[in-house]
Amino acid sequence: MECDEKILIVEDDVQINALLARILKREGYRTHSAYSGSEARMCLVQEEYALVLLDLMLPGLTGEELIAEIRKDKTMPVIVISARTALEDKISLLKLGADDYITKPFETGEVAARVEAQLRRYMKFTGKEEGSRLHYKDLEVNEQSMEASLKGRPLSLTQREFQILALLMKHPKTVFTRENIYQQVWEDSVYVEDNTVNVHISNLRAKLARIDKDTEYIKTVWGIGFKMAEQ
Repeated sequence: MECDEKILIVEDDVQINALLARILKREGYRTHSAYSGSEARMCLVQEEYALVLLDLMLPGLTGEELIAEIRKDKTMPVIVISARTALEDKISLLKLGADDYITKPFETGEVAARVEAQLRRYMKFTGKEEGSRLHYKDLEVNEQSMEASLKGRPLSLTQREFQILALLMKHPKTVFTRENIYQQVWEDSVYVEDNTVNVHISNLRAKLARIDKDTEYIKTVWGIGFKMAEQ
């Protein structure tokens, strides 16, 4: 059974990255792989992850630097996987913001167990076991029940429209290209240039306007894509 939780795997060794992905997918998690610190930082800007599995020796941005970046505004668990075994290293990383530490070489069962334990604590701490609610202006979205409302009135949205709205509301200051939206909502890495995203955005705007025609909710950033309009 597939879980809703998506895990970011940051490891420059292709084989180890693939092995970690296999371990987690076997447990039912969705995964996304990044092979450098810089790529991982971009992923974290564009999408929400429930947990990050992180190597330290990375090109572009080190694991330590990435942890510091994550902890500026994110609270999801970070599990470090590293060949470093010194106690001082582990203590330093935990102080920096890592939640757990797995030493290479690792056992597959240990990885799965530690991920499950961290996610269980995180979901309980954040209350996400009871559903995630998003708010922006007069919009409210409940991701668990897949219900949306505007000014207290229910919005009748298709699944894709709901997912697009939730994506934009999670990152209200981020400009998403059409390709970004397509890859994350349709979960397809191959983007075919067509009018699909534009049509869904247009339909979503029309449904919002039926309830509140005087307020802009989704802004077009010309030449780039879409974002939530300023509050």
